[in-house]
Amino acid sequence: MAALKIKKGSSSHSAYDLRDSHDQHERSHTLAVIVDNEAGVLARVIGLFSGRGYNIDSLTVAEVDHKGHRSRITVVTRGTENVIDQIKAQLGRIVPVHEVKDLTVEGYPVERELALIKVAGTGDKRIEALRLAEIFRANVVDSTLESFVFEITGTPEKIDAFADLMRPLGLAEVARTGVAALSRGA
Repeated sequence: MAALKIKKGSSSHSAYDLRDSHDQHERSHTLAVIVDNEAGVLARVIGLFSGRGYNIDSLTVAEVDHKGHRSRITVVTRGTENVIDQIKAQLGRIVPVHEVKDLTVEGYPVERELALIKVAGTGDKRIEALRLAEIFRANVVDSTLESFVFEITGTPEKIDAFADLMRPLGLAEVARTGVAALSRGA
């Protein structure tokens, strides 16, 4: 019987953990932090990252419980497993933090981001921009004779791909909300 040719750590869909426990590769993690919605809490959470030299790739914050005055902070950051564990432990020690979940460890989270993308152009470039927007399911939310503003929702990778295709067509400006994420299942 021939051995299976599976590279170590190559599949996150495996029922078995194939990762080396001493693996120190950086990986992107999406953290959901439930906090009291009060002045200074966001500054304390973000201060933890900046004070220790951790970078934030994406940050979104919104009140999710109006009666309980709680907000959800979604942070996308990069680090080794040890660094991410340290971040989670330090976040958990901040007093107004009620819960810290690593959505990446729980499985592939549902992640979406909203972007507004302005493309300036005329003639064939304008027509091509509209054609690509239709393929990416981007909506035109503003139109002038010289430009369009597209609204696109999707994974960060989808938004990156759309922006890359718009660059040669006259990409003028991009505004992004940051990642909103939830874990899958119950």
